[in-house]
Amino acid sequence: MRKFICTAQGIYYLATGIWPILHIGSFMLVTGPKTDIWLVKMVALLIISVGITILVMSRARTKFMVLNYTSALSFLIIDTYYSLTDIISDIYLADAAVEALIIILLALSPPTPRQKE
Repeated sequence: MRKFICTAQGIYYLATGIWPILHIGSFMLVTGPKTDIWLVKMVALLIISVGITILVMSRARTKFMVLNYTSALSFLIIDTYYSLTDIISDIYLADAAVEALIIILLALSPPTPRQKE
């Protein structure tokens, strides 16, 4: 039963996150107007990250690093795109650099013995 609940939750989070990414217009028709579209999309990507993590953890013994990678990648994508298109301040490029560094360091770091489960 718990596996079913986790799977349903993961799918729900994925759908909730994907919707404003794919069609912000219909999302705002339902949820109301938004002024900071970049922020809506950042939250959507984080919701997708959480949904993916829940689905992975409900199916496999791979319990580590998924949320680390997906959340850092979400910030990296939004910070870079919306900074380079002058929607948000260029200071967000500094955060994008930090997020890229996190991804690189995670990829290069050896797993601890517990992560080899």
